[in-house]
Amino acid sequence: MEKRAILAAVLMAAVFIVYQTFFFPEAPVAPKPPAPAATQPIAPAPPVPSAPAAAAPAVPGTRAPQSPRPPQRLAPVETPLYRDVVSSEGGKLQELVLRYRGEKPMVIVGDLGPQGLLLSPDGNGPGDVISMNLDKDVVTATDKPVDLVLTGESDGLKIRQTLRFHPGGYAIDALLRVENASGASRTIGLSLPWFTRQAWHAVPEKFQGQHPTEIVWASHGSVNRIDDLGAATSIVVDGDWVALDSVWYLAALVPRSPGFKLVIATEGKVADPKNGDRTPAGRATVALKATPTIAPGQAWEGNVTLYAGPKEHERLKALGLEGTINFGGFPLPRKWGGLPMEWLGVPILLLMNWTYKHVGNYGVAIILLTVVSKVLFYPLTVKSMRSMKAMQALQPQVNALRSKYQKDPQTLQRETLALYKKHRVNPMGGCLPMIAQVPIFYALYLALSVSVELQNSPFLCFGRLFGVDLWICDLAAHDPTYVLPVLMGITMFVQQKLTPTMGDPRQAKMMLFMPIIFTFMFLNLPSGLVLYWTVSNVLQILQQKLMDRPARTRATREAKDAGRA
Repeated sequence: MEKRAILAAVLMAAVFIVYQTFFFPEAPVAPKPPAPAATQPIAPAPPVPSAPAAAAPAVPGTRAPQSPRPPQRLAPVETPLYRDVVSSEGGKLQELVLRYRGEKPMVIVGDLGPQGLLLSPDGNGPGDVISMNLDKDVVTATDKPVDLVLTGESDGLKIRQTLRFHPGGYAIDALLRVENASGASRTIGLSLPWFTRQAWHAVPEKFQGQHPTEIVWASHGSVNRIDDLGAATSIVVDGDWVALDSVWYLAALVPRSPGFKLVIATEGKVADPKNGDRTPAGRATVALKATPTIAPGQAWEGNVTLYAGPKEHERLKALGLEGTINFGGFPLPRKWGGLPMEWLGVPILLLMNWTYKHVGNYGVAIILLTVVSKVLFYPLTVKSMRSMKAMQALQPQVNALRSKYQKDPQTLQRETLALYKKHRVNPMGGCLPMIAQVPIFYALYLALSVSVELQNSPFLCFGRLFGVDLWICDLAAHDPTYVLPVLMGITMFVQQKLTPTMGDPRQAKMMLFMPIIFTFMFLNLPSGLVLYWTVSNVLQILQQKLMDRPARTRATREAKDAGRA
């Protein structure tokens, strides 16, 4: 009987511990328990250890929260472009779902999103979230901007935050006002942070596109990037904006009034076993922080814009955030520097969007863009093909020279160059025109890679069968039927067979394996890129056929003349 009683007590204790651990995760986070500890030394004045507690007056802002904290209130926000839920805890976004080619959640509670307005009454430390009152229970912005006003008080400071929601965009304006109602000047700290989890593999994939992969900020006219969210970094700089960035989506903070600094920090690298995460699960945070000094009876005002949405070039440019689109750079020799690919990528991106407005299909826009690029470079292609044909015509004589001077490479090189000079053939004539086209084709590739407009954009979509799209219903995803990559491989093989061969015939045979390698490489690439490459191959085949036509016509005419003779 005693054993059963002991076993029952142990089981009850275990259930209590498990229940406290897994069903009340927020309890350890609350900052309330230290507050009584700070006030406790004030009551027993006699003990000497209360002398260190004299530091308590240095944190006057902790006295006000001793009063019962009001319960959290939530105000849903509805606009044509997104659905939002604003919390009375600092005005943070408890929920943010974009209505952009489907529903895209940009906030995941506990893993990604804003922390709300933080106040440090003495200007030190990150500060605490301000509990505020909402002037509306529901916000609906359909045809004009609508304001949601939040007000609160803390340690003699009156705080007012006005969130302005625009129906035609993803930007949210935050107008801040802090009034010093005390009798002395105060230097306070205000910050608006946005944090992200560093490791995402243990989090269920609701929408992979919004998971930030890097931190980007602009300072003194230059764009800086940190592509490792786990890097131990602490940066406080003056700048134009700071953002958590992924390939297609962005959460950016833009100061609109002076006095703000950009803050970048990483914190915590502790594994989270409850989520099955055995790797570091710290957080990376970007924020705007202001530390104004407010005279008695005076007020300070600040203005900040929050953008959480897709990386459409025109929307970003209107906010000065176009630098967040990473086109990369085309590698050049170090002494020349790099070629900024946005010089080429942005015009191509704008041209593709302009074409889409007229045709209504991004797949058709990609095809037309590829046709335009081929037409523009047709003279260079013709020059390259003619040079390659001339080299092919001289190949038997070159092979004869190789057999004759196979033990004398210097003489072989001299005689080969003399042969080319005699027939006015430039050995580099087939390569140089193609090299001139590489930056353009590379810019096309990058423009399609970073274009969020392709997401969920169909080309030829016939519906779904057994959970599989038929055929290309998302140009940003791979072809689920793998038909397009196979077509790309076939067109590449035909193109190589039609291209004049030069050099060692064994190398030409080895090159025939390239279509197979490229087919496997393109299996999981976005359909928009594979479509561009396939159309480019088809146009190259047509150009080759068009150039071969005069030679075939001339040969047929000569054969007919010989027959008549």
